[in-house]
Amino acid sequence: MKTADFDFELPPDRIATHPARPRDSARLLLVGETLSDRIVRELPDLLRPGDLLVYNDTRVIPARLTGARGAVKVEATLHKREGDDAWAAFARPGKRLKVGDTVAFAPGFSAVVEEKREGGEVRLRFNVGGAGLFAKLHEHGFMPLPPYIRRDAPDEQDRADYQTVFAAKEGAVAAPTAGLHFTPELLAALEAKGIKRVPVTLHVGAGTFLPVKVEDIAEHRMHAEYGEISPDTAEAVNATRAAGGRVVAVGTTALRLLESAASGDGRLAPFAAETDIFITPGYRFRAVDVLLTNFHLPRSTLFMLVCAFAGMERMKAAYAHAIASGYRFYSYGDTSLLMRAP
Repeated sequence: MKTADFDFELPPDRIATHPARPRDSARLLLVGETLSDRIVRELPDLLRPGDLLVYNDTRVIPARLTGARGAVKVEATLHKREGDDAWAAFARPGKRLKVGDTVAFAPGFSAVVEEKREGGEVRLRFNVGGAGLFAKLHEHGFMPLPPYIRRDAPDEQDRADYQTVFAAKEGAVAAPTAGLHFTPELLAALEAKGIKRVPVTLHVGAGTFLPVKVEDIAEHRMHAEYGEISPDTAEAVNATRAAGGRVVAVGTTALRLLESAASGDGRLAPFAAETDIFITPGYRFRAVDVLLTNFHLPRSTLFMLVCAFAGMERMKAAYAHAIASGYRFYSYGDTSLLMRAP
């Protein structure tokens, strides 16, 4: 299949720059045999008792840094942890940085360029590691909002807005955005309906925003991200399926991790490794029955994933309906609930 097969026109005014308030007031497009316009707080009525929500409990870190190498201003967006004090980062201006350069971000907080890679990517080794590095990021960094949210800089409100109610384990540099729609009140309503939930952890990388640059999607190479599935979560998923319940992935990150860990018969095993799974039409899903996910970029790996999950023609029709009906797209936008195609 060609990347162009997954293209569509999106008016710029459909791109959300701030979330709905309250979070569960966002619109929800139910995509099954037909399309139905709903809102997120109706989710308990759209699921069944015995269904199991699987959510991503990663926590976004303030991974965008501004600093200087001498008189040259430098912006670095961390995207993958490579050690206790080392991160891969996208740097601007990457071409003007050399191996051995020191970039100062704040008094007592700096990093050395250890390696230069393609596309403005560098490997940075900081002068502090572990919890101390995370503390410095929280003190001096900004939330790494996606590039399509065009405003001068993230503000203090983004520190709350770009974090899910599930956020617990630090390490992501992009939010698992389907989780942004949940509130304590919605979680209570789901529990009252008999819908349980369990966590997985996938530390989302900035590579999730990288465009597909090849014409043939078979030639695209996915970025790798680290994920974990605990024995308790694996057991809960297996028990749900054995009892006839459905596994509902909250977001593509949870889905990708579940599918990475599932065996051919759908049984889930504990997992702690990187995954670079690339799901395109023709993929046979093994672990996930229902997917809650926001609206994705044209020509993106995530739009390819939802086409694989719910059917290409169905998803093209759903996106055309969403655009015509004024749904808000991308990270701060509205969401959809997809039933897996037969």
